[in-house]
This record gives sequence, C-alpha cells and structure tokens, in this order.
Amino acid sequence: MIPLSDSIPSRRFPFVNVALIVANLAVWVFYELPHLTTSIAHASFYPCTLNGSCHGPEPWPVSWVTAMFLHGSWAHILGNMLFLVIFGNNVEDAFGHVGYLVFYFAGGFVATVTQASMTLVASSAAAAQVPSLGASGAIAAVLGAYIVLYPNARITTLVLFFPVRLSAWFFLGFWFVYQLIEVNGLNAATSEGGGVAFFAHIGGFAFGLLVAFALSRSGFIHNNAGSDTYSR
Repeated sequence: MIPLSDSIPSRRFPFVNVALIVANLAVWVFYELPHLTTSIAHASFYPCTLNGSCHGPEPWPVSWVTAMFLHGSWAHILGNMLFLVIFGNNVEDAFGHVGYLVFYFAGGFVATVTQASMTLVASSAAAAQVPSLGASGAIAAVLGAYIVLYPNARITTLVLFFPVRLSAWFFLGFWFVYQLIEVNGLNAATSEGGGVAFFAHIGGFAFGLLVAFALSRSGFIHNNAGSDTYSR
C-alpha cells in the first residue's frame, strides 16, 4: 500500500519536516549520486563499531547520524520521503518545531541501536560489517507517534492501482504488522534483513508510539486521538 495523502491539514508550516526532506534529497543528489558506492561505504553505520569488534570509516557516534541521511537508490529515498511528507508535518504540529527535531533524531538513534543490537546478538560477524543506512528508522518513529495522535485520520492510499481511504490506525497498524512478519524470527537480524532493516522499523515505531503516548497522557503534547475533527 502506497500512501498518497492524509485528511489533516497542517496548522502551521512544518519548517523542520521540510528541512529534513531537503537535507535528505541534497545528500542524495550532491553527495551520493556522484560516487554512490564510496559514499555509502564511508558514511554508513556499521553495527560492529557499536561493540568495537571493527573500526568503521567514522566512529559510531558520528556514523549513526550520517547514515540517517543516506539512501541506496531512487526508490529508497523517494519512498522514505513520501512517508515523511504525509505523516511528518502533523507530528511536528503536535511536538513543536524543536521538540519534533529532537524526537526525530532520538527515534533514529533508537532504531539504529535496535537493529545493530539484534545483528550483534543474533547474527554473524560478517553481517555486523554490512553497512546500514536510511531514514526509515526515524520515520518509523514518526509513524508510531502519528498512530497515537491521529488514529482516526483518513489515509488515502493506493491499493492495486485504486485509491482507497483507510483509517490511520488500520494503515499504520498493517504497516507495523508487516514489519513483524518480515522479521521472520532471527533470520532478519542482520543489518540488511533481506535488504530492509526491519528491526530498525520495529524499534523506531515502538519508540515513537511510547513517547507520543507518554507525552500526550502527561499533557506535554496535544493528543488528537478520538477527535471527530480528524475523522472525515
């Protein structure tokens, strides 16, 4: 299912979300495309650097950040940015500009550590040396927050070439269940997971869900869950 739009207009311009999208696209076009293989090799995150069993081109406190802005193909970056365009602006509305920026990077960090930890614990030493990259872990955190804050929003999505309107809780719930299915036990615990870092998605989504739930319950962010305003 490919999301096309949601039913919630932004209350204010999403400066941070737009800046993140521009930064990702700029890194792809100006840094990666000219020398894709060497760029990925140099700025990706290597799980083995987390426990010191290898030395990457950059230390892990740097590479987990740089890897969040790297992508492996046009499909990879365009797919990630599509999700960020649709879901990020409303989460920024709830968290505020600075809060959203902190939340985004925290979600990316948790996603990276989750994927790396599963790789180191349950996979081979060779798998721990495979580079990990992409914004999807941080974006998964955004999706986790969205399902808490706007569960009744309507997501227009493409299903078998036909546009269909689904509730956010169904669309994002289905997305999360798909990640769980694709993990397929410990076989997906490598940094690739069949080409996709599913544990990063799971870790990021769970982080976003828990943070949004805790902050909304405590009153630090506005929780629109159940609001009829967003049910159209």
